[in-house]
Amino acid sequence: MLLRRAGLVSVIVSGKKSRINHRRAKEIRVTKIYQNAFDKLKVFEKVLKKFKVKPEEVCCIGDDLIDLPILKRAGFAVAVSNAVPEVKEAAHYVTERSGGRGAVREVVDMILKSQGKWAAATERYFR
Repeated sequence: MLLRRAGLVSVIVSGKKSRINHRRAKEIRVTKIYQNAFDKLKVFEKVLKKFKVKPEEVCCIGDDLIDLPILKRAGFAVAVSNAVPEVKEAAHYVTERSGGRGAVREVVDMILKSQGKWAAATERYFR
């Protein structure tokens, strides 16, 4: 939700399909979710076109081998702390938190702060 408040697009690309993923994406207002995405690079290219962004403008967060093709193309490749070694090696940054335990929030906070969008995105919490 913080990304949306900051005017940024968020996309989930999952190799699995689950109602839980869909429900969570809706709950946190993810812009778009792609499930059953076995060829993540194909989806990545679709996302670039749809949102008119360049690969170097994209942050990708991954944990397993299926994520390597998009991590290698992204401007900011992130591995969660419990990712497989090959993903950690391909990443520009490895989170302190593990996947499912705050890793995405860690990255979102970092991005918003580095882009100077943190205050505007969180101001409602500090009133």
